[in-house]
This record gives sequence, C-alpha cells and structure tokens, in this order.
Amino acid sequence: MAETWLVVGLGNPGVRYENTRHNVGQMVIGELASRRGETLRAHKANARVAESWLRPGGAKLVLATPNSYMNVSGGPVSQLARFYDVPAERIVLVHDELDIPFDTIKLKTGGGHGGHNGIRDVAKALGTPDFPRVRVGIGRPPGRQDPADWVLDPFSSTERTSLALLISDAADAVELLVGEGLLAAQQKHHAPRA
Repeated sequence: MAETWLVVGLGNPGVRYENTRHNVGQMVIGELASRRGETLRAHKANARVAESWLRPGGAKLVLATPNSYMNVSGGPVSQLARFYDVPAERIVLVHDELDIPFDTIKLKTGGGHGGHNGIRDVAKALGTPDFPRVRVGIGRPPGRQDPADWVLDPFSSTERTSLALLISDAADAVELLVGEGLLAAQQKHHAPRA
C-alpha cells in the first residue's frame, strides 16, 4: 500500500490574512490542490483537507490548512496526524521564513523553530521537531518595521510579480520531497537559479 504523507500549509484563517506573507504556506497548499483538481473541505480536526495522490500509483497526499491561528497550529496538525496515522517523518510543513530572502526556498528536517511560533507549536504538539519543512523565504522587513507586522502585511506589488512562480516552485519542492526524498529536493531547490 502507498505511504500517506500529510502536507500542511501554515497561516491564519479568514479574508483579513488571505494574501499576507504569513499565509504563503496556505497558498502553496492551494496550488498543490489545484494541480490535482481538488478542493479543500472541512475536516473534524479543525482544518480544511483535500485527499489526493502524488501521481497515479504514488504516495497518498493529504493536503491541509489548519483553521486555527498560526501560533496554535499544533492541535490541528497532531489531530490530522493521528486521524491519517502519519508519523512525523511524513508530515511536511510549508511555512513562511523571515531568515530566507524573498523568492528563495529551503528544505530541511528537524532543527529549531527559529522564533516561528507556528513551528514551535507543531513541534510541541507532535512531541518532536523532526518533521520535514519547506521554508518559503519572505525576507526581513525593511528599516525598523516590526517582523510581527511585516508577516501580517500583504506582499508588495513588486513581490507579487514573482509570487505565483515562488508558490509554484514551493509546490514543486513538496512533490520532489515526497517523491524522491529530502536530498533530491534540496539539490534542486538550494542551487542558484539559472
């Protein structure tokens, strides 16, 4: 039987946050669902979920976005992990990352939360930080702007010109991670763009 992977895009619920930097993880889940002709539907784990496949005969994908706020994402993620019986090593978190320049994707498994409260809460709820992460760079705020305000702002008009490509690249990174492993995804997405 094909392995099941849980792919979770972190963000905040509601129209107010829909197009903000903090919700780029949810945008990537939207792209992955769209590629498969799927729609996210309400799930009892306080999340929206679409079930699909990486490719015919490949791994099963459970694409999810918690309905909770970013800082309390752990509850929905751990409930989904239990519901679908997915171990931490097959739970991919897709999230925004301040310490990576905009338009850059980095992948890793485990490590600290780097001040990201969504990651902190998921690691606490799962009892381990050892899950794969697709980190979508949003860069640091200019000047003295508070990072907490920066992540809740919409992408700038300049950023929006390449946002669709960034989201598509992050979706590609998820598919490569699930299909071929972390190293293959890192080799492709950590290399400078041609």
